[in-house]
Amino acid sequence: MVLDAASVHAGLLTLDSHIDIPWPETPDPFIAGPRAVDFPKMRAGHLVAGCFVAYVPQGPRSPEGHAAARDRALAMLAAIRDMARSEPGLTVHLADTVDGVEAAHRAGALAVVPAVENGYAIGEDLALLARFRALGARYVTLTHNGHNALADSARPRSDLHDPEALHGGLSPLGRAAIAEINRLGMLVDVSHASRQTMLQAAQCSAVPVVATHSCTRALCDHPRNMDDLQLDALRDTGGLIQITAVPAFVRSHGTVETVRVAHVCDHIDYAVQRCGLGHVGIGSDFDGGGGVAGWRDASESANLTAELLRRGYGETELAQLWGGNFLRLLRLAEAKAEGAAVTTAPQAPAG
Repeated sequence: MVLDAASVHAGLLTLDSHIDIPWPETPDPFIAGPRAVDFPKMRAGHLVAGCFVAYVPQGPRSPEGHAAARDRALAMLAAIRDMARSEPGLTVHLADTVDGVEAAHRAGALAVVPAVENGYAIGEDLALLARFRALGARYVTLTHNGHNALADSARPRSDLHDPEALHGGLSPLGRAAIAEINRLGMLVDVSHASRQTMLQAAQCSAVPVVATHSCTRALCDHPRNMDDLQLDALRDTGGLIQITAVPAFVRSHGTVETVRVAHVCDHIDYAVQRCGLGHVGIGSDFDGGGGVAGWRDASESANLTAELLRRGYGETELAQLWGGNFLRLLRLAEAKAEGAAVTTAPQAPAG
């Protein structure tokens, strides 16, 4: 039986694990506008939930730089919380638990899941992690472009005089931060992290790590992508790679015009074959550089489902890729915060 892509897509609990918000000016997300993800576009593309991130660019590793990063992250998390409200014909829930995401879906509402991109936002103050979680944050990306006090980045910042690795991966503070992230029920995001940082984080985190917006290096040799050893580490520790739509990560020298949905799905296929279906998901990086021909914004999300259906993925597999796997990791993080033992079993690679 040939499945209708639009019907299949409309039946999924779809979640995009990485969406940026415009800053410092944040247009009303209830109004259709130029941003790739607003609520009308989410509704048009049947995107049920999105992780909206408080992105903090790397700056000087100084008390003044850390204070500015902290203030920006806190202000952005507050703005993300304020996105959740009701307007005529549309309700948006702040969903900082898996139960909250699922409740929003059952109610026909959209779900906003807050997160923080770049551990630079905490400077050297681990207590800020609890403040981020209290504002709803469900994951923290360890680094961005540039090394910070926690860890080395995949892309150093020459203007910050850090072309060489600072820590050889994680610093002692970074390891302590991961333990605190685990304790608070958040996930460790290893997108942007150096290869050594990522591998060390996968081993020391008590909850499997996630790369919320990355691609595979075998198909595109970019420092932001995961090589086969990193993919194997995700598989073996129960982690997850969320394939992204940043054109340069999908194809070498790729642009919005030259990279298509099929190319994004090539990375999904490769990761599934290498890691197993249970270790792969979707994170667009919309409004942060993501967008390809056929999937330029949230309204075109069904095109990804259509291409995956064409490749032989069924409804159950699509449900895993479009959010089920990511929500499973969030539940593990919640269990860890509640004191339960977290065990993960590697899943067999899909053929």
